[in-house]
Amino acid sequence: MNRQGSPTEVMAKKINPSKVSIVVFLTALIWVWADLAIDERLSLVDVRVEVAKSSNPALWVNFVEEGEGPSLQTSVPLDSVVLKGPAARVAEVRRLANRGRLDLNLFLVPEREGITQAGDRTLDVLDFLTRNEEIRQLELTVESCEPKKLTLRAEDMVKVPVVVECVGLDASRVQVKSIVPDRVDAYVPKGEAEVRKAAVRLTPEEQTRAKTMPIDKTPYIELVPGQQWEVSTRVKVQLAPAQNVLGSHRVPAVVGICFSQNMQGKFEVVLKNDPTELAAVMIQATDMAKQAYEGMPYQLLLYVKDSDRQSTEPEIQRELEFCFPEDYVRQDAIRRERDVPPPKARFTLVPKGATSAPPEP
Repeated sequence: MNRQGSPTEVMAKKINPSKVSIVVFLTALIWVWADLAIDERLSLVDVRVEVAKSSNPALWVNFVEEGEGPSLQTSVPLDSVVLKGPAARVAEVRRLANRGRLDLNLFLVPEREGITQAGDRTLDVLDFLTRNEEIRQLELTVESCEPKKLTLRAEDMVKVPVVVECVGLDASRVQVKSIVPDRVDAYVPKGEAEVRKAAVRLTPEEQTRAKTMPIDKTPYIELVPGQQWEVSTRVKVQLAPAQNVLGSHRVPAVVGICFSQNMQGKFEVVLKNDPTELAAVMIQATDMAKQAYEGMPYQLLLYVKDSDRQSTEPEIQRELEFCFPEDYVRQDAIRRERDVPPPKARFTLVPKGATSAPPEP
């Protein structure tokens, strides 16, 4: 006689374990998809908009920075840009930003914004961001931004001959033997033809070469700091053979101490020199090189070697290195006073926390 099971046992027999697994999997998948489909927001604070050079060389376009005496700027940072989209995509863009691989220096092309003649124009920043190709490639929607409006100013330029001058990397004037031609045609804002100059910038290496033979360079006009417009005419520049007049100077000195990682934080250097002995150094330099040297954090450097900790001498003696500005060294604009012996440091090494003399070898 067959015995029929209880309702619970009958139901358990009818349940197919594989079907239960599929249902659980699909349910989890639906929840994951729903979670990823929920819009999230991402706030960016490193977005900058830069005006691209107009295809019309007679039109100069800039942002107007409001305030006391409004100034012209080639680019402006946005206070904030809020994007929204699927959580997965927001997470990916956030990862790119955290790794420094998110380039949000956006270019505004005047012609695309309908800027073809002089005058002021208000830019709807949200609309610009929405249309921007770099932003669209992020596959997120621009929800808001600050500021909402920016002012653009377009000015007419005129083509006039301007004087060419030669400068170094620090923008200081360089004494020239000749510049051919010494005037070039360039576009400048109306009314500024008499005050504008074209510049040729030479690196220290180029300055050295230009002392022996002319070199070809392309001049540029700097309309505002950071915005340079090259002119179409190249010039030949030759410098005077001896343009650096070095004078003798006594410069206050600070001694910097350099350790290797093996000794960093483990030893202290105790200088045995009289305090006045290393308080100043004698150098030969141009006035500009002297000023740059005085502005260095350290004028002299003491290099401590790993082997110094094994020294058995009462004190170690070592010649100090001059910490000259490299640009002026390349220009032969600074050196130590040759008739004065180089300064030497006399020192001992003491382990951190110790009060006794140098460590035992």
